[in-house]
This record gives sequence, C-alpha cells and structure tokens, in this order.
Amino acid sequence: MNILIVTQYFWPENFRINDLAAGLQARGHKVTVLTGFPNYPQGSFYAGYGIKGPYTEDMNGVRVVRVPLVPRGRKKGLKLALNYLSFSVLSCLVAPFRCRENYDAVIVWCVSPNTVALSALLLKALRGVPVYTWVADLWPDTLVATGVVKSRFAIRAVTALVKLIYRFSDLILIASKGYRARIEALGVRAEKIIYWPQWAESAYTVPLDKEKKVTLPAAARGFKILYAGNIGSSQGFPTIVEAASRLKREAAVDWLILGDGVQLPWVLQRVDALGLKDNFHFLGTCPVEQVPYYAAEADALLAALRKDPLFEITVPGKVQSCLACGRPIIASFDGEAADIVSASGAGFTGAADDVQGLVDAVLRMMALSAEQRAAMGRAGREYFKKHFERDVLFSKLETMLSKR
Repeated sequence: MNILIVTQYFWPENFRINDLAAGLQARGHKVTVLTGFPNYPQGSFYAGYGIKGPYTEDMNGVRVVRVPLVPRGRKKGLKLALNYLSFSVLSCLVAPFRCRENYDAVIVWCVSPNTVALSALLLKALRGVPVYTWVADLWPDTLVATGVVKSRFAIRAVTALVKLIYRFSDLILIASKGYRARIEALGVRAEKIIYWPQWAESAYTVPLDKEKKVTLPAAARGFKILYAGNIGSSQGFPTIVEAASRLKREAAVDWLILGDGVQLPWVLQRVDALGLKDNFHFLGTCPVEQVPYYAAEADALLAALRKDPLFEITVPGKVQSCLACGRPIIASFDGEAADIVSASGAGFTGAADDVQGLVDAVLRMMALSAEQRAAMGRAGREYFKKHFERDVLFSKLETMLSKR
C-alpha cells in the first residue's frame, strides 16, 4: 500500500509515530510523512532546521515532507496557539501540491493539535483517499485539562471543528477504551470507532547490548526510580517532588529524570527550594533506543498523571513502554492506566495527586526483595506481549487499511 501519515511531530523528535512509519515501511509499504519542523520539547527549532529547510528528507526509506511552522516556545499561550495554527493552516496549503501521489490511505496522528487532521480531510475531498484518525489526545477535553484554552467560545468552536473531523474520517482509532463514550457523545457512530492502543518501540523488546550500558551519576547510590518522558503540566510533578521531600526523611531514594518539557524550570526550582538537589538527577534527553538501558539500571520505573477526569480515561504511551522494559512500576494516576498496571501485576499505584499514596507505593516497592521486583517486571512484560505487542497491532492496522 501507499500510505501517507500526517503528524505535526516526527523524527528527530521522539514520538511513537516515528516507529509506526518505520514499521509500515519495513513491512513493504510505501510511506510518506507530512510533518513540521522539529521543535519539541525545547520550543525552538532543532539544529539544522529553519525557514530555509530542509523541506524534504529521507528517514531510512520513509519520505518526509516538512511544513514551516511557528516554534512552540517554552510556555503555554500565544506562541503555542500560533504553533498549532501555523501547522494546521500551512499543511492545508502544502499538502495538495507536495503530497500528490495516489495514496491508499491517510493516517492522522491526533495528539494536540487535533486540527492536524484538516489537511488529511482536504486530500480526501480532492482525491477521495480514506482517512484514518488515530486519537491519542481527546479534544477539546485536553485543552481544558491542561489549561491551554479557557474561553467558552473557543471551546465551543473547537468542539464543532472536532465533530467535523470525526464526521469525515472513515475510521476513528482510539488509544484508550475510555475515549469511546466521549466520542460517541459527539454524534459518532459506535461502529466507526475502533480501539487500537499504543505499543512500545522495538528498542524496548530486543535484548540489550551489554557493551552499550549507560552510566548513572555517581551520586545515585540509593533506591533508583527512573522517570523517562515529557516534563509537562499533565505529568504530576508537584506530587512527585512533594513525595520525594517526604521520603527524604524515611529512605534513601534517587529520582532519575530523563527528559525535558515546559515544566522543567519549575521542577528544578522546586527541587532546589526543598533541598532535594542530592536526590534528583536530571539526565537530559536521549534517543528512544537508549531509554531501555537507563531502565535496566533503575530499581523501578515511575509513571504519573495529575488528577483530572480526562486522565482517568487516558492511557499514556509511557505505560506500554514501562511494561515492555520488564521493570517494576510505581504509578501515580487514576482510571484506565492504573487498572492496567494493577491487572498486569507489574507494580503498585497511588491515586493521582495523592502524595502519601505515592510515598506508600515507593516504600512498598523498596520493601520487596530484588527477586520479587524482578518477578513484577516479568509479569509486566508478559502482559505487554499479550495486549500491546507491536507486530500484532501493526497487523491489525494493515487489515483495517486493506478493507477500505
């Protein structure tokens, strides 16, 4: 098949959509990606990218078509809104001229902004190509939950736009089961919605190369908890930092933070204010292929979301990544994601925004023997293979695409 993927975020940014493009190409499909210039999460263009291009690249056989956009900056507000708007508008202008092949399908990766789907729907109107909208962020709910949009008028406008996107999409794939009721409430037929969860990149499931072992900071001598991912307003860092402050009086815990995001400056400031600089180790960012090596050096992995009705029905991709690593998990969130961690037997959970609940989960994990924690990790890996295995999900997607 000849497949077009539309996504605002793509390689060299670290997102799961990169793996989808590479995986489909490896299965013999011709894949083109329509995307923007990389600027996430630091908010500025990556080195080598800018208004002069490059506008076309090759990622191991995947053709990448770039669209200019306004970089997102480090804070929410006007610049982030312009980032969303610029890609949505300019991709509609670019797509008809630079994506002119006879595509069998267009896959839209709908994280924020969901308006990324507009260029795909334009191609459908012009050429009749079927559009598959993969909803990983639920709009307008995400905008409200993260505080990006507060105007009632703007929320109503976004809701109307999302209804339009869902109406003209041929299929809507949802990353979390809980999204179904919300999308049906917007007037979408149940048979048009298919649960298609996230997976973990192949780097998480292949044996580790012993020669590529990473070195942790020498000061990290206690019980090591690794958080790997975005450091944003949704990820519950106020709870994490406060829990670390309470635990400092009870146990030797080292918090390894691998990632970046808009809330990193606040986290650094708060860690300093609470006298936790010896307990937190900020490791920067790294390619996704290196994350499993950091996970192998940790005693447990951490996943968290702040409390919000939307996040109760959200399963962040971090859950699948943690399960695939085969390491025990400490989680601080509610709902569907918490149910998965509990059902897998991979770890302990505390409620979202519950500082003492996170403290208790850490202490319970520390009280286990190394073998008990290893058994938890193995249980998580087996659950991952049964429910989120990459090749099984890719085969299911191919079946859906071929039926249209």
